[in-house]
Amino acid sequence: MSLIDVFNGDADGICALHQLRLAEPADSALITGPKRDISLLKRVNAGAGDRVTVLDIALSKNRDALDRLLEAGAQVRYFDHHQPGDIPEHPLFEAHIDTDANVCTSLLVNQYLRGAQRVWAVTAAFGDNLADAARQAAAPLHLSGDQLAQLQSLGECLNYNGYGESLDDLFFDPAELYRQLRPFADPFAFVAESPAYRTLNTGYQEDMARAVAVSAMGARASGRIFTLPPEKWARRISGVFGNQLAVESPAQAHAVLTAKPDGGYVVSVRAPLASKSGADQLCSQFDTGGGRRGAAGINHLPESELGRFVASFFEIYK
Repeated sequence: MSLIDVFNGDADGICALHQLRLAEPADSALITGPKRDISLLKRVNAGAGDRVTVLDIALSKNRDALDRLLEAGAQVRYFDHHQPGDIPEHPLFEAHIDTDANVCTSLLVNQYLRGAQRVWAVTAAFGDNLADAARQAAAPLHLSGDQLAQLQSLGECLNYNGYGESLDDLFFDPAELYRQLRPFADPFAFVAESPAYRTLNTGYQEDMARAVAVSAMGARASGRIFTLPPEKWARRISGVFGNQLAVESPAQAHAVLTAKPDGGYVVSVRAPLASKSGADQLCSQFDTGGGRRGAAGINHLPESELGRFVASFFEIYK
């Protein structure tokens, strides 16, 4: 029997897996990639008796590969908070899916584990820009303000590492970052002792300083659109920059368009935190778009579609 863990390369995917493997220790094959590499199940070869756990990747983007695995006899356990499309009914399929805008995959895993590794779910929720949900989940832990701030920084740094056009843009392959995290049951020890955290925290601060110096290319009372250059630092910071903009101006929607070296843009959209709606509606209008109501993206927006995107953004967010 083979154990295979398939997970998004951001804070939510990594912390979801970390919770599960702290509660259910096992050696498994790891399949992951940059945050936007979500068609991960096509890389899985599994059959009768094999067990596959999937964390924080949209079922709708992996349905054909999921059907193939189930037909081959693999058991599949699926945790996610993105729009799933039709959820299959199959005796080998176990689904834990909730698309509520205040839920992330690690919070679903936390429910599944009855709070056994809650502190890591809090970390992930902070990384997924769900600060209110993170603080609510943290309440039973009675953490200090300083401890909450450390978890928020860790979550943001883990999330920051996931963004990039390829692994070459990232400081760490997400599988390697998970392996560095794995020995630490205590996130505060990881913050205090891990060279990986120091690397990510330094990179985060430097890249964010570059991003905040960029002026909006379109701004109205309802929202702002920013464009970043086709450089590694911009690809790394794009998503967490969008998160920071949302926190700073919770009544506004935000889009961050990062130019690609070969033309077009990668797009990150953040709905107003006050409403957390519309991001998936906007991005799904474009061929490579998708996500959830509060946060969504487009993997490739051609330059010819830029005008349509801007118009759609300000139509949805009036």
